[in-house]
Amino acid sequence: MLEKIIKAYDIRGLVKNEITPDFSFALGVAFAKFLEYEREPATIVVGEDMRESSPLLADAFTDGATSQGMDVIRIGLASTDMLYFASGKLNLPGIMFTASHNPAKYNGMKLCKSGARPIGQDTGLLNIRELIEKGVPISNRPVGSSRKENLLKDYANYLFAHFPKNTFKKRKLKVVIDAGNGMAGFTAPAVMAKLDIDLIAMYFELDGNFPNHEANPIEAKNLKDLQKRVKKEKADIGLAFDGDADRCFLIDEKGGLVNPSALTALIAVRELKANPGASIIYNLISSKAVPEVIAENGGVGIRSRVGHSYIKSMMAQTGAVFGGEHSGHFYFNDFWRADSGMLAALYALAELMGSNSTLSELLKPYNRYISSGEINTKVKDVTKSISRIRDKYHGKYQVDELDGLTITASTWWFNLRPSNTEPLLRLNVEADTEKEMIKIRDAVLALI
Repeated sequence: MLEKIIKAYDIRGLVKNEITPDFSFALGVAFAKFLEYEREPATIVVGEDMRESSPLLADAFTDGATSQGMDVIRIGLASTDMLYFASGKLNLPGIMFTASHNPAKYNGMKLCKSGARPIGQDTGLLNIRELIEKGVPISNRPVGSSRKENLLKDYANYLFAHFPKNTFKKRKLKVVIDAGNGMAGFTAPAVMAKLDIDLIAMYFELDGNFPNHEANPIEAKNLKDLQKRVKKEKADIGLAFDGDADRCFLIDEKGGLVNPSALTALIAVRELKANPGASIIYNLISSKAVPEVIAENGGVGIRSRVGHSYIKSMMAQTGAVFGGEHSGHFYFNDFWRADSGMLAALYALAELMGSNSTLSELLKPYNRYISSGEINTKVKDVTKSISRIRDKYHGKYQVDELDGLTITASTWWFNLRPSNTEPLLRLNVEADTEKEMIKIRDAVLALI
């Protein structure tokens, strides 16, 4: 079971028989011992999302951690980026109870060291799993304490500290936000109250059963309500957040989905104005417009594998000021290299308020190519499928295996990656024209 629920970047599984209070207690014990071995501070920050099981799991974890002599600070309801803020501000390790965009029957945990440093399989999760499997000896340290702390106001203030004083006073916008009954329904009111905007709130009621639609904006069907509302209200912009609000997707004034790569490019330009010549990280399924825009604005583009632990690690190694993923994750060096959907949203609002353009006009320079979006296909043998496609294209085009298989020609490219958790292949295709994108997409899918 541990092999099933402990993923590459976090822990996730079914509430009924996998992510249970008993497991959470064992995790609290093991995490405390892991932090002791790592010489981390003896206090853990704990945040939780709106799922019905989250408080029970957080209680059990707290009991486990304090039984090993750890103190716990419970910040209560939080988005994942708010937990990262707490870990960074207090310089303490942390855990967030959330299953992010997964349906109601799931829950999970995201862990970090002090300063919001990520914990993935290679940086601690496997060690923690071994400690759970072996069992941890009873600690001779005194039982730790638990206390509550409300950091929502501090979190909102810190986000705005990233911007010059009059950034958000240049133009009044009409903004529609779809929180998907997730944690943006808790954080967005505190953040947006500091702006002079006409806010239209959708599904801000916290409900881990997701009665309106799944809080997963990467799926087109979950954006339809927001797209309709933006057009109906004649709004300037729509913002969609996932369940734990660490990802943000934009809808333009026409109701069209903004390519996350275009938002990466937009934020990169803003960061390069403030930090000339800086490094910017983008993952390998981002549009090729992203490295082009970075270079055109005097920056150094650095290509990364998909996944937050890789990007955060690369930011630490290179001193990059910003990193963007095509999946809607955006990482900021002065946010402890952590991802924040809300901070990315504020960057978009700042750019829009500072211009006289519509959002679609503002992003037009960054929408240079046609992409397929991510297409998932179930296969019996992931390795065999990738090998077959490599053989088909090898010798004719540039082959790259940084993350799965990337084939690049002069006017198109595609990437084929295995899922970390399922027998799936994920295909992303981009080309100079729609006709060529469709041709390459269908050719690769036929081979799969």
